[in-house]
Amino acid sequence: MTGLKSGLMLGAAKKRNRKKTEKASRFSLARLQKLLTRSVQGGTDAQALPRSVLPVCMLLALGLVCLWGATWVLDRPIATIEVGGQFQRVAPVQIEEAVAPFRGAGLLSVDLDALQAALEKIEWVDRARVERQWPNGVRAVLTEHVAAARWGEDGLMNTRGELFLRGARHVPPELPQLNGPEGTQQQVAKLYLETYPRLLAVGMRLARVELDPRGAWELTVGDNIIVRLGRQEVQSRLDRFIAVASPMVAARGGEVSYVDLRYSNGFSVGWNQPSARVAGDVAVRGTSG
Repeated sequence: MTGLKSGLMLGAAKKRNRKKTEKASRFSLARLQKLLTRSVQGGTDAQALPRSVLPVCMLLALGLVCLWGATWVLDRPIATIEVGGQFQRVAPVQIEEAVAPFRGAGLLSVDLDALQAALEKIEWVDRARVERQWPNGVRAVLTEHVAAARWGEDGLMNTRGELFLRGARHVPPELPQLNGPEGTQQQVAKLYLETYPRLLAVGMRLARVELDPRGAWELTVGDNIIVRLGRQEVQSRLDRFIAVASPMVAARGGEVSYVDLRYSNGFSVGWNQPSARVAGDVAVRGTSG
């Protein structure tokens, strides 16, 4: 009796669960059908969408208004342009002319890149660092070029081997002289920068580097002694001069006029006094080139 009752109760429970499942399935299918119908007709609810987007649009508009207001308050006209640095060649009037177009511009809207470019166009100015200075100023720090060599008659090159000034009114005579055809500035400067410390290490000062139109190299060292390297094997000939010829040149510098290294395995020496040539010929010659 008890078993029969339990069976009946179990059957009734299964029947209720089946009805719930069928009901849920009918509900899910009906909802899915409704969503599909909306998709075909136009997607989402046309009235619900604006209500959900409206607060976002209001927040964005408020943010833009606040940003505009802050920019308007902070973008004050520039009252001062402070320029710092150690100047030896740059004149204050040159700086004033460069910064004049930027006075009165807004602190936030001023084009700092354009101001930097205007300052770096001044003769002798190597670099300019420009920054805003709150609440209504701009500060610039200038670095001048350091002249390391002369180029031609009136050009000046910096420590990086760059020709930064043509037609210089004052050319320091103590600077080394670099010469070459137009467009070879970097090539000549490279040889100078590489050779100068090597010669200094053996007690010689490099005074001049010249590349002629034919592509032949010539150096002047010490007491106006000419070193002829020619057009071929320039580095190996320079190595030969430093290793073999430089001790003799250092010992008898006042007597030597030139050293010619345009030979495959040696060099020749030209003397200032004929008696010096008779006293001892140190030339070692091979095939010239």
